[in-house]
Amino acid sequence: MRDWLSQQRQALQLVLARMWKARLATLMMCGVMGVTLCLPGILYVIVDNLNRLAGDVQNEPKISLFLKLDTTPETLKELEKRLSANPAVKSYRFVSKDSAWQELRQNAGLGDVTGGLEQNPLPDAYFVQSKEAEPAAVDGLLRQMQQWPGVEHALVDANWVKRLYALLALGNKAILVLSGLLGFALLAIIGNTIRLQILTQREEIEVSKLIGATDRFIRRPFLYAGALYGLGGGLTAWLMLASVIWLFNLSVAELAELYASSFRLGMPDMPAALAIIGGAVGLGWLGAYWAVNRSLSQLEIT
Repeated sequence: MRDWLSQQRQALQLVLARMWKARLATLMMCGVMGVTLCLPGILYVIVDNLNRLAGDVQNEPKISLFLKLDTTPETLKELEKRLSANPAVKSYRFVSKDSAWQELRQNAGLGDVTGGLEQNPLPDAYFVQSKEAEPAAVDGLLRQMQQWPGVEHALVDANWVKRLYALLALGNKAILVLSGLLGFALLAIIGNTIRLQILTQREEIEVSKLIGATDRFIRRPFLYAGALYGLGGGLTAWLMLASVIWLFNLSVAELAELYASSFRLGMPDMPAALAIIGGAVGLGWLGAYWAVNRSLSQLEIT
């Protein structure tokens, strides 16, 4: 175990010394990786903040239950029990037909028109607030309530919510596609960088093979180099993302004040940050592993 740790330390020190000698090239490599990783990160921040803003604005969809005109008090009690016992219902409010009629006459300025009607045409109604905002959950609750006794119509104005969630789903797919394409580009960039390093150290590798060095021993420093490139690129991407969000918030704050809001763009949470940095390290290691194996086979060192 001690020998293994010593070998790992020696390989890491060797890679760090080489990177320090080529500081400019190392910084450029980390910068290229940072910009590449920052692009899907910015798209993720936009979609994630739009999702958070949508949740604040929509304040959960409300379902309107219009009851039959001949609904009995017993039916009202049954509906009350169903609403209070339903786990998908956050809150509800009952509006009698008499109070709705009075409010209509007072607020709409229709006193002269409604005064000519012999009876109140409005039904009793419940206005229900759902706990879930997803269109599928709201539609399921709507269909369930439509079957309840005494309910004439169950309506919800959720078309805009469906459109919003469809756009957010499209944004999530765009993040996956962009991340995949840029990840492949990073593999190619890191692979070519490591391959050039192997070619410049060909004579050293040949000598190492002649004195008995294994492929694992030769591969180890380059794998560390790829992982360190990925770590530097991930940290650079995170710093770029923080700078971009700070710059955007200067304009977002002014726009939010016009709407009496305190909305600001937020940084991704810790799991997202670890995913960016860890993914960059993984891509660096994988690109280096692919480049070393391919280069060793092409060199045909025996």
